[in-house]
Amino acid sequence: MIYFHIPFCKQACHYCDFHFSTSLGQKTAILEALHKEVDQRHAYLHDRTVRSIYFGGGTPSILDASDIDRLIDKVARHFEIASDVEITLEANPDDLHKQKVSMLRHTGINRFSIGIQSFFEEDLRWMNRAHNADEAESAIKRVQDAGFENITADLIYGYPLLSDEKWKANMQRLLGYDIPHISSYAMTVEHKTALAHFIKQGKAKPMDESQSAAQMSMLMETLTTNGFEHYEISNFAKPGHYAKHNTNYWRGIHYLGIGPSAHSFDGKSRSWNIANNAQYIQRVISGENNLETELLTLEDRLNEYVMTSLRTMWGIDLPHVEQVFGSAACKHINDAAQRFIERHEMIAVDGQHLRLTTSGKLLADHIASELFLLDGNDYH
Repeated sequence: MIYFHIPFCKQACHYCDFHFSTSLGQKTAILEALHKEVDQRHAYLHDRTVRSIYFGGGTPSILDASDIDRLIDKVARHFEIASDVEITLEANPDDLHKQKVSMLRHTGINRFSIGIQSFFEEDLRWMNRAHNADEAESAIKRVQDAGFENITADLIYGYPLLSDEKWKANMQRLLGYDIPHISSYAMTVEHKTALAHFIKQGKAKPMDESQSAAQMSMLMETLTTNGFEHYEISNFAKPGHYAKHNTNYWRGIHYLGIGPSAHSFDGKSRSWNIANNAQYIQRVISGENNLETELLTLEDRLNEYVMTSLRTMWGIDLPHVEQVFGSAACKHINDAAQRFIERHEMIAVDGQHLRLTTSGKLLADHIASELFLLDGNDYH
């Protein structure tokens, strides 16, 4: 798997804490550095077949179609690209005008992730999104009309402006486009964002956990009733339309991240690029070390497996845990899960797998943390 972080946005969403710049002044230099980083780091992945490429950010739909095509070609120079490769472009609705979509038809892009977030104008203004309600309405249809079928769209819930009635309307409007995949996230307040500042200053209301839980329950019921599988806490797909790239993340497949702030994982360590465009460019072009690296302990790797796998419909595979991490670690997880199985009915046992129930999904992160191994104990 290969991930490209494109660090540019037209404007800053109030809730976003990802690395990006609203100036395109360094676009040419960033693209040059992305190409050079692929040349420098392609040996990081031992599997020479690439099954997914993901353009994220930031707002990668800011790039020209030719920029994207050249990056895909660069990957092809160092790797074999699978015949059924999934190549995803995250896109804002305002970028998906007719000419742009037509040009993208001539690239390797075969999947769109469209950041709708809401179909209501006042909500989009509150979030400081770059697109408006009309563009939210037209973007998906325009991509479909160009012949793209593999589409996912994002919605956000759990923020003060979103009444249950508006939330139902957002879901029904998105269902009307008959797309095969939907992602939806609760609004979270990240440190140092504009939203966090507004709440601290009393200019915005804080998020309400009970509202988020209620709207997540509505989401699960509405989408599963309409034929979607809830295959990961924030992701729903029609059968056979799971996101390959994200699913491989959750299953612990190794990946190479290219671009400022991008992360990579090789099974034993995690590394990440500096989150500064100018310094990233300078270090890559000069050949300096651009990475920070963290060696993962057995506990780190198992806890990450617990966190990610428990979020999916496949759940924790106990034989896998025993084979990779040892019988003591497997027993620890099984024992820790018992109170969520017996008393709270938040974990279900399905053969040799532990899966979250519908009520368990509302507390996924908390339940996972209760199953974690603690550093310093002997689980080997």
